[in-house]
Amino acid sequence: MKNKSILFLTSFFLVSLSMVACKKASNPEDGAPPAAQVIKAGDPSLVSVDNADQFALIAAEKLEAPTRLKVTGSVLPDISREVPVISLANGRVIEIKARLDDHVKKGELLLKVQSPDITNAFDTYLKAVNDEQLANKAYERAKKLYEHGAISQSMLEQAEDSERDAEADKKASEEQLNTLGVDKHHPSSIVPVYAPISGVIVAQNVTNAAALGASLSGSPTAFTIADLSRVWIVCDVYENDIPKIALGQSAQIQVNAYPDKTLTGRVSDIGPVLDPNLRTAKVRIEVANPGLLRLGMYVNATIESKNKESYAVVPAAAILHLHDRDWVYIPAGGKQFKRVEVAAGEMLSGKRQQILSGIAPGQQVVSNVLQLESTLEAQ
Repeated sequence: MKNKSILFLTSFFLVSLSMVACKKASNPEDGAPPAAQVIKAGDPSLVSVDNADQFALIAAEKLEAPTRLKVTGSVLPDISREVPVISLANGRVIEIKARLDDHVKKGELLLKVQSPDITNAFDTYLKAVNDEQLANKAYERAKKLYEHGAISQSMLEQAEDSERDAEADKKASEEQLNTLGVDKHHPSSIVPVYAPISGVIVAQNVTNAAALGASLSGSPTAFTIADLSRVWIVCDVYENDIPKIALGQSAQIQVNAYPDKTLTGRVSDIGPVLDPNLRTAKVRIEVANPGLLRLGMYVNATIESKNKESYAVVPAAAILHLHDRDWVYIPAGGKQFKRVEVAAGEMLSGKRQQILSGIAPGQQVVSNVLQLESTLEAQ
């Protein structure tokens, strides 16, 4: 019983003490808890060193260079160098000598077509020959009769006109055979089709035993041959970059498959229509193909402007490459240096590198950034 009394008194004392504390905390006259102190952090790009004089500074040089615009594109054929292989004779393909992606030479046999058009054309030719022979005999007879006064001049002229019409029909039928590729002295229903140019077969529309010709298959085109000695590089250029390029500008072409090879082309067309979604225009670059470029390849193109701009140039050792970004250190007074992000450009002779943006020519930078970084890590 005594222990229970002691426990009750202790609990009562603690509760009373808590109530007094809460009352004091709620009384503004007793004073509020101290406010949190905010300590402003310094510029994270600033660094301090004990001895700033040990880091050599160098002024960025000035370089006058043309503006360079880097874009990506794909290899397409020059449409002016694409030629369809057609058969003017309708018929059935009985033999194919070439296939898709084959390299062919001009005059090479590509396929043979068996055509009923040849029979009809040769029949027309034979009739024209017979008619011409008959008309010629009638004309010769009319001349003799006219010389002896047996017929009038008008009858002679009529015979002469008939002979000329028959001769015209004969020549037309001969041309029809030539157009179909038939020798009138050795006619055959088999029509050979030859390559009109040298190049690569980029499209094939026929197979063995297939119908060929406009009246049978709907299209006379059997193959499409492209001369790939010159090709197009078609690139997408954002509308803000369009003023930087002009017709005739040179462009350097690089392909991922051949990183050590650089080809030179020229801008031949700037598309007049923008893509409404991407806000880009199609820019066409013509380039000679030494055999490296294949249709559909992705390439990187660097287009050089005729106008020149001023750029800063610093030693390559002055640039810090960190997290896919480039930085330099510039003096910030006293023992401090400031880290500034830059856009590094091409490597130049003498282990120097072009700076596209971030600093201006004449700006002092730390010449050896690795030395400074090592010192900062050691501090």
